[in-house]
Amino acid sequence: MRAFVVSFFLSIVFTFIVMKLNLTTGIIPSLNVSAGLLGFFFVRTWTRLLHKSGLLKQPFTRQENTVIQTCVVASSGIAFSGGFGSYLFGMSESISKQSSNTHDFKNPSLGWIIGFLFVVSFLGLFSVVPLRRIMIIDFKLTYPSGTATAHLINSFHTPHGAKLAKKQVRALGKFFTFSFLWGFFQWFYTAGEDCGFLKFPSLGLQAYNYKFYFDFSATYVGVGMICPYIINVSVLVGGILSWGLMWPLIENRKGDWYPVGLPSNSMSGLQAYKVFIAIALILGDGLYNFLKVLSQTILGLSHQLLTKKLSSELPVADHLIECVKSSQLSYDDKRRSQLFLKDQIPTWFAIGGYVAIAAISIGTLPNIFHQLKWYYILVIYIFAPTLAFCNAYGCGLTDWSLAPTYGKLAIFTIGACAGASHGGVLAGLAACGVMMNIVSTASDLMQDFKTGYLTLASPRAMFGSQLIGTAMGCVIAPSVFWLFYNAFDDIGNPGSEYAAPYAIVYRNMAIIGVDGFSSLPKTCLLLCYVFFGAAILINLIRDRVDKKWGRYIPLRMAMAIPFYIGPYFAIDMCVGSLILFIWEKINKSKADAFGPAVASGLICGDGIWTLPASILTLAEVKPPICMKFLSRGSNAKVDKFLTSQG
Repeated sequence: MRAFVVSFFLSIVFTFIVMKLNLTTGIIPSLNVSAGLLGFFFVRTWTRLLHKSGLLKQPFTRQENTVIQTCVVASSGIAFSGGFGSYLFGMSESISKQSSNTHDFKNPSLGWIIGFLFVVSFLGLFSVVPLRRIMIIDFKLTYPSGTATAHLINSFHTPHGAKLAKKQVRALGKFFTFSFLWGFFQWFYTAGEDCGFLKFPSLGLQAYNYKFYFDFSATYVGVGMICPYIINVSVLVGGILSWGLMWPLIENRKGDWYPVGLPSNSMSGLQAYKVFIAIALILGDGLYNFLKVLSQTILGLSHQLLTKKLSSELPVADHLIECVKSSQLSYDDKRRSQLFLKDQIPTWFAIGGYVAIAAISIGTLPNIFHQLKWYYILVIYIFAPTLAFCNAYGCGLTDWSLAPTYGKLAIFTIGACAGASHGGVLAGLAACGVMMNIVSTASDLMQDFKTGYLTLASPRAMFGSQLIGTAMGCVIAPSVFWLFYNAFDDIGNPGSEYAAPYAIVYRNMAIIGVDGFSSLPKTCLLLCYVFFGAAILINLIRDRVDKKWGRYIPLRMAMAIPFYIGPYFAIDMCVGSLILFIWEKINKSKADAFGPAVASGLICGDGIWTLPASILTLAEVKPPICMKFLSRGSNAKVDKFLTSQG
């Protein structure tokens, strides 16, 4: 019970963090380390207090720590797979007004969002449960994130590890406090539009006009410390290529490539180039990685099936345990396998659960989205277990979940089938949500099974924790989004703090699937083809060249993000990378031990500040000061006015 109480409060914390990242840039680092560390800290503190009072009945174990981490990640994962910064918000009227299709929209409402998530978020869990033995024990898939999390949790529960974890939590707490207070301090100077440190033209006014500035965001400095160097550099390269070179050059073709005098957010002008070239890069990179992981999955399966004689009938648990005992495994592996196989989840329960939830979903979803017909949903659910298996297997090999790619596949197929006259845009976006939730939760569950296998946690406990965490997320994530949606009037608007860049990207993908490319301005389609082909070509080069040099080639998906919103956050992330790089040069062991904790503190503190900031906004409490940095022309006018009043 205490594990789920702690999980509930940590889920709220992490959902705020993921939601802020979703609605600002869409870049979300792995929060497994933070969840495991904070879970360890809170329960260890709780049990120590009970121990001193003589009321402690159950000691804190690594298995309980694993359950907490699983529950928190499952809950906060709904904030990503729920599409609050992508397909779901892309349905809204505010996003539709920024696209060429302004009539197909469905505004967010707390009731239907919670209902939608409850009927689609559990299917992925039931779809892969019968395959857990094959994935974890027979195929011995690594699941790098799950393995790393297990080693971290195991290390916490050793005398040396507990001492280090205590120091890590102390470091996290210090930077959490600093980040929270820094957010509070910045709030004082944001009384009007374009005010405060967020709008500080640190690299000059001309650079500021093209989104090149440091916005003093503790969140993205922390994200930069967690993300690999190549991701941060890739984002910066994408920002320089787009806002430093391409957009100024395309602006000079105004009147030739697109009409003069269009609004800044018109999809017939420069905005179309920003959105659709980013889409081309994302689709090119996604298609290549989809085919790459799919081929690796097929080859891996073929190898496994050729080298292992898998029985067509699943053996009972007792027989499997005997097989494990007699095999040439280490003692630790034998112990893990025995426990993993002893606590069975019946296959009939998984299949029955999938069929029951699918039936409820087929009957419910057309009432939420009348454009999404029941037979579209049925087709998705027939193919979904296969795609969920492919994603879970590929994730075990590469640590790469392709859930957004499978979602985009659903956008194009269902949107094209529905057509423009039958609300194809909304049908495609809703189908994307169904598919993304299934394949995302399936790979997450397998990662958690791997963590549980290595920490000797019961598979039933892991599955139960995932179910409870998902149920929490289906309520917490929409509630947090609803707070953001009502507190910030400019949410989703280009140039605002919460621009939700992927919302317009996903909506325009749906429009392309339904209407084609006919509405794009001159040469935009040609540039899209060029960048689509370039993404595939660069991927091929990266995979073919020696790893020593290939690791320096920028990642296309990361490069695409600043094409639409600008490179300001990339500068924050590179500052985080620079801090970590210098720290590693001074003391690598200390940087490795405390870097993730410091980064997590920066992200968590700034993320949690959005809660009181939202409440203050809803209560119409305004900051007292507007610190604004004006252009030279504006400064001259102010000087002239002050002189005349002198």
